[in-house]
Amino acid sequence: MIDDVMLNTEERMEGAINNLKREFSKVRTGRANPSMLEQVQVDYYGVPTPVTQVGNIAVPEPNQLLIKPYDRNIVKEIEKAILAANLGVTPSNEGDQVRIVLPKLNEERRRTLVKDVKKLAEEARVAIRNVRRDANDAIKKLEKGGDLTEDDSKGYQEDVQELTDMFIERVAKEFDEKEKDLLSL
Repeated sequence: MIDDVMLNTEERMEGAINNLKREFSKVRTGRANPSMLEQVQVDYYGVPTPVTQVGNIAVPEPNQLLIKPYDRNIVKEIEKAILAANLGVTPSNEGDQVRIVLPKLNEERRRTLVKDVKKLAEEARVAIRNVRRDANDAIKKLEKGGDLTEDDSKGYQEDVQELTDMFIERVAKEFDEKEKDLLSL
């Protein structure tokens, strides 16, 4: 029973870290990264399909993405989907492929992106703390139910706190890496 609580706690905290990484990958750093297109859905024969599944995405230059669809008939659909995704980029249709040129980020925009990233990191910390609270509540419930002694309960709560500290540290590390990436020219 307590093993399930601890395992669930660790899985949920890991999920918060994975979500943070996914959100960070959406933040544009001035360098082309195919992951910024992961959320873009193309209408492919009436079915919303991720752009990553309808074509090959290449990075020919550090500030460009090139999408070569497997089916040349959907180039216009890919172009529409990228515009609709509101990524702050303008795709250019080249007949059988779509090219995206990422504009250079100015200093002010970089600072704004750092603030946004900081907010995302804080949201991840809050999510991890909420998982800690839920785990501690579950441990206390087990203690009240007689499944755990008071000493065991305190020990498990300390374990949850150590786990929380470890994941909060991982959030700080992820934030530092992204901040450094955003501020480097």
